[in-house]
Amino acid sequence: MSRIHLFEFEDQKWFPSFIRNYGTDFLQFLSNKTKMYKPIIPILEKGLKVSGTNQIIDIGSGGGGGLIWINNELKKTLPKLKILLTDYYPNSNALKHTAKQSENFSFIKTSVDARSVPEELVGLRTHFLALHHFRPNDALQILQNAVDSKSSIAIFEAQERSFKSLLAMFFSPISVLLLTPFIKPFKFGRLFFTYIIPIVPLFVWWDGIVSSLRTYSVKEMNALVSNLKNTESYNWEINKVKSGPSIVLYLVGIPKK
Repeated sequence: MSRIHLFEFEDQKWFPSFIRNYGTDFLQFLSNKTKMYKPIIPILEKGLKVSGTNQIIDIGSGGGGGLIWINNELKKTLPKLKILLTDYYPNSNALKHTAKQSENFSFIKTSVDARSVPEELVGLRTHFLALHHFRPNDALQILQNAVDSKSSIAIFEAQERSFKSLLAMFFSPISVLLLTPFIKPFKFGRLFFTYIIPIVPLFVWWDGIVSSLRTYSVKEMNALVSNLKNTESYNWEINKVKSGPSIVLYLVGIPKK
């Protein structure tokens, strides 16, 4: 099916930030518990090693919680790993909570635009569940900005544009209802807007379906890369790996030596 760029509540400036945060908290809790990113650990290890860096600059981190399990796995082989969390809409409280989970986490309180990352942020740029939020021209800017600054970049999407992925997203409110009591830190508002006024399940349901419809395919990511200036100065790897019943699409670009 063709890519459809419908709106997501998460992207809207008017959307209440605390509701947005409840949604990202759920996604991050889910990613940690299901270990959905287990198949891409070797990809990250290789990206860091080939890039000659021990620092991840995570773009669009949300609350950063989704990186807790990944961090624990990477530190087994990369004990000096550092992870800097950034976001366009930084969730300061959640970022602080994540940073307390491990001494190698740090975060930026101010907004960071994925299309124009400050040059002083040096390391492997990672994007988890983020690229689909951007239209093709903006996605090109994200990649071009990395190339222009000679930064390595690794993009991961844990859904695809398929009937199977859409079906999983359709039933996502059930997961929200079952898992919300276990999400930390505890917040009464999270329970209220999940069970009394069910805004969070409906928000996750809509944005999940739209995320699938927005997701770039391997072919489309290859097309984005082919349209970059100086794309030949990078080694690119674009593919997908199976993760349990789902898949993870990925795009990795590393400057040639």
